[in-house]
Amino acid sequence: MELLADFAKRKNVSIPLLSDPDSAAIRSFGILNEAVPRDQPVYGIPNPGTYIVDESGVVKAKFFEDPYRERHSAASILMRQFPTADGTMKFQVETAHLQVTASASDAVVRSGSRILLALDIELKPGMHVYAPGVEGGYIPIDWSITGSPEWTAHPLAAPASEKLHLPAINETVPVYQGKFRLTRELTVGVLRGPGRDLAISGTFRYQACDDKVCYTPRDVPLSWNVRLETLDTQRAPEELRRKTPAQGAR
Repeated sequence: MELLADFAKRKNVSIPLLSDPDSAAIRSFGILNEAVPRDQPVYGIPNPGTYIVDESGVVKAKFFEDPYRERHSAASILMRQFPTADGTMKFQVETAHLQVTASASDAVVRSGSRILLALDIELKPGMHVYAPGVEGGYIPIDWSITGSPEWTAHPLAAPASEKLHLPAINETVPVYQGKFRLTRELTVGVLRGPGRDLAISGTFRYQACDDKVCYTPRDVPLSWNVRLETLDTQRAPEELRRKTPAQGAR
């Protein structure tokens, strides 16, 4: 309890923090970290995660990662759960065929943060683009992220497409028309050192068509600069620290 009170005061945390010295709440949720040996001082810690609970107390979703250093950010969860939720650092790129609004769930990240990048696409009237998985030589949309040892980019998440019949060649293909959103999750690596900016870049590639013409494929450059916040390494006051048996004997 004293440790939580010290942390809350130091970080200006105003929400209630749960003290669970016997891990009763952890066990009731079934999230006890069984990988920690029982003879270790940190035994009884949870597998970190987030539950989404509705107004009736029903768990609607949960977000957990096996590596304990990785955490879904609260903002990324909200953007996933509410598809119309806006991100931050929004910028727009317009071409002759469509408008791309790019955003990120978080402007500030920490080591292990799992954030969400989003592209909101609005096609010009009469235009369509081909969905991932299209066959027959059509060029599907694609969103690449520049590789880096400082982060891991996860696969593209795309909405369900619609079927469009092309009378001129008597084919039916999966396409997008109007507005749709693409998302990609990105996990920041375990990074040390002072705070700094992470420059994340990528490319959105598409081929737009109307009822008469398929236009030359286009590449739209994308970039985000997110701030890497340093980890909190300040320890609790000496009198609040847990002592091992060896320390207690000295």
